[in-house]
Amino acid sequence: MTELSPPRRIAPQTGPHLWLGSSLSPADWMLPLGGEIAAEIEAALSTPGTVLARLDPLLAQLAGRLAHGLGFALLRGLPLPPEPAVLLGLLGSRMGRPVHAPPPAGPPDGLWHTEPCDALLLLCREAVEVTLLSAAALHNALLKNDRAALEVLYRALPHLAPEPPGPHLAPEPPGRRLPVFAVTSGVFAARCDRATLDAEACGGALGALDEAAATPGLALKLPLRPGDLLCVNPFLVWASRVPGLSALPLVMPSSRLSDGAFAALHAAEG
Repeated sequence: MTELSPPRRIAPQTGPHLWLGSSLSPADWMLPLGGEIAAEIEAALSTPGTVLARLDPLLAQLAGRLAHGLGFALLRGLPLPPEPAVLLGLLGSRMGRPVHAPPPAGPPDGLWHTEPCDALLLLCREAVEVTLLSAAALHNALLKNDRAALEVLYRALPHLAPEPPGPHLAPEPPGRRLPVFAVTSGVFAARCDRATLDAEACGGALGALDEAAATPGLALKLPLRPGDLLCVNPFLVWASRVPGLSALPLVMPSSRLSDGAFAALHAAEG
């Protein structure tokens, strides 16, 4: 495996995936569903094979926002069925390929979603508040305030193998070496799996990352209602893990997992 090292010149991130929570308004992230599309979905949930002529263009717009826009969007107005997985499966099958991603260890609060995917669909079952952070904004905050910590987070850092899921199951293979921040052929991606990342190998870099995340105005506190569908690209936007959400991770046709620093995750989940 090629050993990753910080680029010779770490440049500030620019583009629509760079945002501050304090500078956004609902118009920036909201994708209203509309009654006609909601009716299409309700019909499809009860009658498989229903034509979804209005839904598909909306999902294409959503995929574009995840890959080339803010990195997240919110669909409001979905009919919430008794089994959320049915609705997630309907939408996800028209956007990409669902992947298996076991829930991370540890308590849900205080950790970020790190499922190895290009689109994470989070369907709200009960009123909750999710914290969102632009990974590019975190990157630039570290570049400004603690470049040495940022350089550490560009390195291939050891990740500890997770504990086996049961006493009678074989242990997981040795942990991988992955960076937190990476730029591959000009494409930015970031992932911080605190549950498996070897904190000792990071030195004080994780503390510097936490300080950057606490910068006033950086985070967006987003209240969700039952039936809301929050869609994020976890490589561009870090979303807090909270109870009350059903999740479906998807790999898209054009994927940040296909090559570069995080390709090993694609091989494991593919």
